Amino acid sequence: MNNELQSALSPQHQSIDYEGEHSRHSIRDVNGKRTLIHNAPFIFTCDEYDKVQVLQNHSIIIDGDTITAVLPASTVNLDNFDIVYDAGKRGGTVLMPGFINTHAHSHMYLMRSAMMLDEGESIDETIAAMAVWQQYETEEALIFAAIGDITEQQKSGITVTLSHGPSFDAIETGTVMTGHTTINAVSAVSNSRPSNTPEMVERLFSNHAHYVSIPAVSLHYLYKTPTEALKKISNLVERHDALVTFHMAESVYVAEETVKKHGIRETALLEKYGLLNEHSLASHVLHLTTEEIHTLAKSHVGIAHLPTSNIIHKSGTFKFWDFEEAGAFPRISLGTDSVVSKNRLDLLTEAYQTRISHLYERTVKFSSLFKMLTSNGARVLRMSDRGRIAPGFKADINFWKLKDRGCIPYDQNEPMTLLGNIITHGGRTVRDLMINGRFIIKNRRHQLVDESKLLGLLQTSHMEMRKRVAGK
Repeated sequence: MNNELQSALSPQHQSIDYEGEHSRHSIRDVNGKRTLIHNAPFIFTCDEYDKVQVLQNHSIIIDGDTITAVLPASTVNLDNFDIVYDAGKRGGTVLMPGFINTHAHSHMYLMRSAMMLDEGESIDETIAAMAVWQQYETEEALIFAAIGDITEQQKSGITVTLSHGPSFDAIETGTVMTGHTTINAVSAVSNSRPSNTPEMVERLFSNHAHYVSIPAVSLHYLYKTPTEALKKISNLVERHDALVTFHMAESVYVAEETVKKHGIRETALLEKYGLLNEHSLASHVLHLTTEEIHTLAKSHVGIAHLPTSNIIHKSGTFKFWDFEEAGAFPRISLGTDSVVSKNRLDLLTEAYQTRISHLYERTVKFSSLFKMLTSNGARVLRMSDRGRIAPGFKADINFWKLKDRGCIPYDQNEPMTLLGNIITHGGRTVRDLMINGRFIIKNRRHQLVDESKLLGLLQTSHMEMRKRVAGK
């Protein structure tokens, strides 16, 4: 099916430069591997001490998929490169590391506009309604959903995504089709797919070299995970040095059900089965005691903060400042959740929602939000070569138009005001996007997927699913 899909969705006019003489791209060797991003007016990144810095009028040298140098533009010889991107042309661009989304459900993309899911009074009602749709998700529909979900994330500057769901193959296909970097966390326990077991996940890890996406383990809720499965997953995670992700304390009901099923709360359950460590990524994490928060912080458990989802579903409020005081901030990242929980799949608006959600106690600084978008996300996903624009790091880069409503006006004497503008202006579309040294979006057009064709396919697939759900 991959070849058929690639043929069906490939852009027809890949050779056309839609900006002509105004393009920032100059290609001297289409097969070349040496790229120069030249003379960027502003580059935002974290340094080796995790402090946000702004580099002005700098260039980036990329060999293959890796950044090899970041240096003043005036010191660069332009003759030594196969591809040159003029970041200073036509008002210039603002460069940032690609954003890292640590919590997505890409398989749910076709559920957008399913209003039956939007009218519930709580997250528990929403989860129950979702199960109705998931009974009718075909493998083809899941693939289309993955492609739609990932390409939308890319348009908002996301270059790495952890997606959890029932179908490893669908997310793998979506990853291949879009050129994305995906942590493919497949459900090890699933009511909708009884074949999803720890043994099935074990086979995926054993064959990881054959995949483009990176295998990981997903448990939707700990209270739904049998004791024997927890033992097997703990063993699997340790042997494969793997990542395991799960929803934690998302509602009072979930917390209470865990005690009913396992006799102890979620934090104690994780500790009992050897999952209270840096291999674990917990999402939502709302209904915890102060002692539990300190335990998670000391154990280096990663946190995916989802403020929009938490508010929409009336789940509760993340105790941001309690986690920060416990020393957990370096491991607090951001996630979009699914289109059921956040209709626009971007992280800039999620960063702004974080600032608004916790403003009544203290102010989350823009520099902290930037880290949650980049270096913190890389840390919790255990990807030490992502989240920064620096030598030795993968070339994942966002290119934002500087001469834009969301940037101007700003204080030229204090370039950090640009960061505040970009975050508070809300979601936007990148001008260009690079993943692993490859331009995935160029001149605002996706280079691997024809979006017009994709949107038509998604609409047809969505209506077919509605008919299946309605029994027609």
